[in-house]
Amino acid sequence: MKPSRNTWLAYGVIAVVALVVLGNSLYLVDQRKQAIILRFGEPVGVVATPGLKLKTPFVENVVLLDNRNQALEASQEEIIGADQQRLVVDAFLRYRINDPLQFYRTLRNEQNAASRLESLTNSSLRQILGGAKSADIISGERDALMKRTRDDVARRAAESRLGVQIIDLRIKRADLPTANQEAVYRRMQTARQQQAAQTRAVGEQNKRSITAGADKEVAITLASATETAETTRGKGEAKRAQIFASAYGKDASFAAFYRSMQAYEASIGTGTTMVLSPDSDFFKYFSKGPNAR
Repeated sequence: MKPSRNTWLAYGVIAVVALVVLGNSLYLVDQRKQAIILRFGEPVGVVATPGLKLKTPFVENVVLLDNRNQALEASQEEIIGADQQRLVVDAFLRYRINDPLQFYRTLRNEQNAASRLESLTNSSLRQILGGAKSADIISGERDALMKRTRDDVARRAAESRLGVQIIDLRIKRADLPTANQEAVYRRMQTARQQQAAQTRAVGEQNKRSITAGADKEVAITLASATETAETTRGKGEAKRAQIFASAYGKDASFAAFYRSMQAYEASIGTGTTMVLSPDSDFFKYFSKGPNAR
């Protein structure tokens, strides 16, 4: 006997109901996610292992949350430092959901978490960086200030029972507001120009001092060398005169002859014209030789 039309209809209704029940009983947890089990809208458990899972149909619902580290870009914040210098600060925060049940009870979803954490971050930045000088924020104590700000955000998040763990906080940029940059650059340029002028003046003074010292050393060296040369020359001349005197004393005629030869050498040269008497004493050695009297 063939099933009636009503029977087939009943089978179809049963199959649809079964599919609906099965669809509401199974859910998939990705390895990058963690599941919160809601029973009548209240969180009752957490499933952190990935795979296909079962739940009570029509009674339990599932909310999936990311279990990876999350990055939050905080909006720009203008901060007045301890030196009354305005700075525009960009920061980013890294966090993860470490207590999914508490996270859901307090924040419900990740969008609310981002908004709440951004507010905490900006508040901590104003408090911590507001007590530091702009030079420390930009470079000097930046690492220590970031650590203090991170710890402060972590403390506030724990006190607010947000169910998140603050992993890191970094200042991406800390610059002067656009309206102040030009004036600061001009002051920096003027300061560098003054420093350069001072350096050049000191260099020029050192140059003159070194040059004067070198000239003095040269003058002293030349004077000493001239003195030594004159002394040596004087000693040589004295020795020469002594030798000549000794030689002249031994042979007067040879001495007269030698002096005459020196006179001839000094006075008679190429193109020299002399008007002298042939019997002059100047030429006596030309006719009589070295024995002339």
